Amino acid sequence: MKRWLVGRVRAGVDGLEHIVGGLATSVPALAALVMLVAVVAASLVGVGLLFVPGALRAVRAVADRERTRLTRWGPAVIGPPPLPESAWQALRDETVRRELGWIVVHGTVGFMLGVIGISLPVYAVEDVTFPLWFRALDPSLGGPGLIWWRIHGLGEALGVLLAGVVFAVLTVVLVPGIARLQALPGRWLLPPGGDVDLSLRVAELTATRAAALDAHAVELRRIERSLHDGTQNRLVALNVLIGAARRALDRNPDAAADILDRAQDATELALAELRAVVRGILPPVLDDRGLAGALDGLAGTCAVPCRIDVDVPGRCAISVEATAYFVVAEALTNVVKHSQAGSAEVVVRRAGDRLSVRITDDGRGGADEGGGSGLAGMRRRVEAYDGRFVLTSPAGGPTTMEVELPCGS
Repeated sequence: MKRWLVGRVRAGVDGLEHIVGGLATSVPALAALVMLVAVVAASLVGVGLLFVPGALRAVRAVADRERTRLTRWGPAVIGPPPLPESAWQALRDETVRRELGWIVVHGTVGFMLGVIGISLPVYAVEDVTFPLWFRALDPSLGGPGLIWWRIHGLGEALGVLLAGVVFAVLTVVLVPGIARLQALPGRWLLPPGGDVDLSLRVAELTATRAAALDAHAVELRRIERSLHDGTQNRLVALNVLIGAARRALDRNPDAAADILDRAQDATELALAELRAVVRGILPPVLDDRGLAGALDGLAGTCAVPCRIDVDVPGRCAISVEATAYFVVAEALTNVVKHSQAGSAEVVVRRAGDRLSVRITDDGRGGADEGGGSGLAGMRRRVEAYDGRFVLTSPAGGPTTMEVELPCGS
């Protein structure tokens, strides 16, 4: 029951965050809708035709913001090709017509859903805290949001508190559904038409395939370099020591024991480096303890205090788990080296056929994929599995890395 309750509260908080983002796009959508109505009205007298291209560009800009938002919170919504140069061709374009339909729906229904979704937690907080400040109000004004409820003492104020509890329950129960309903028109109308979508998808898969081959080549070079510079040198030294020990047995038997001790040390070092190379290919801890146990091990060896929260029923494909493991390992290494953070958190969830990984730290931020910190390699590794990689790191922090990987149903 506790786990279910925590899950529902977390879903409510996530839904509220989605609603805030949806409200941030529904307001400009409403403004674009008003502008479109004005352009249509002006076009009836011939003046508005001059403003049609600008209005369509404004609609495309708002729609692109919604595509970015939806991509951040779920499966990617691929953007369409550029607008046709001619206004008449643009109006005949299927994608433009779908965007116009989305503007109408999201600027009205989406805006109302956003207001409702925001109002529920606001009323909840306002009513729950009402007994603390009700004496500062005129009793004839009623409770917050309940103007018909006359407040004459603490008893009525506690009644408002109970109403706040009801609003809180409604927030937890209804907000996730409101968020999904608010996003539904965008998921339905904003992807490009079938042929365009397919061609863009083919181009995207071609790019990710090339990135996968590059990542594979880089990984092979890393393994080769590790074997050549580390293990091979140890084995050469071991061979030299064994040869010296054999010669010492005939000339100076007392020195042979010391040489064999050095050979044993070289053997142990070579085995340790070989095990490190093997762990770099596929960590055995994933097979032994699963993803949760492997990430706990990473957190235990991290120099920055790290909290691990993994809720993944069952097992994913080993390649997916290995990708998630290496992403977290590289991210925590960056946190220790570059972020000056006091704490970090890793949250892993599975929703349907998607495995999501979020790594957050409270450091100085400003992470840059071009800064040589391995972020570009992490993106290539994730995109090679047709995954999604989003990095948010404003100056001053915090830094949040969100990764989604397909893991089957």
